[in-house]
Amino acid sequence: MWKREKKVEEKTVRKETSLLKELCGDDTELYDVLRSLLYANPVAAVSKEKLEVLIKAAEKSSRDESYEKAKWKYRQALDKAIFEASQHPNEKSRYIGIIQDITAKAGSYALLNKRAEDVIRIASTYYGERLEELGASERREMRRQVRDDAEREEKRTEYKEEESREARRQERKGMGRRERKEAEQEDERKAKKARDERAKRRQDRARAEREEKRTEYKEEESREARRRKLVKTR
Repeated sequence: MWKREKKVEEKTVRKETSLLKELCGDDTELYDVLRSLLYANPVAAVSKEKLEVLIKAAEKSSRDESYEKAKWKYRQALDKAIFEASQHPNEKSRYIGIIQDITAKAGSYALLNKRAEDVIRIASTYYGERLEELGASERREMRRQVRDDAEREEKRTEYKEEESREARRQERKGMGRRERKEAEQEDERKAKKARDERAKRRQDRARAEREEKRTEYKEEESREARRRKLVKTR
């Protein structure tokens, strides 16, 4: 299980590294900086604190001469600013100023200070694609959970049906011949109904799984087409 999860993670990293490289094209200088700044999962990696709070915390650490702490906090603020900028294209000018201010105060990331607009442009595309992929992954996980829940419920139902059949078998032992025969016929009708219902549920699940695979295939095709277009028009 661990090896399989590691392979999936490595595949994702390779895929997103490839996307970033395609977006940067021949601009190796920008690519070298952004590959250490942009995250495959920005929702999990970027701080939930407000940007203003992060900046003030970094400034305080700098005033207190806690330089290592200040460096880390400025990095958190920078991550937040880039991610927010990617989500608010109408406020690009404001975020360019914020990124330039952060990098100037941090005394590092000179390239970002000089090319803040290019950083925001590429981050907007990159994070847009990552969020779309993460959304698709969450939808797949939700569908998987629904299937698992349905299978567990199916097993519980079958267990209860078996318990009920066993209880009726015990009851029939004390019946007369005619009464027992009628009870057996009734049990057989119930058993057939239960088998038919299980078969229908299996067919419904199989149909849902086929539809899910078609949906995932179409989503992947759509993402790849969009990525090719974005890279072509960057």
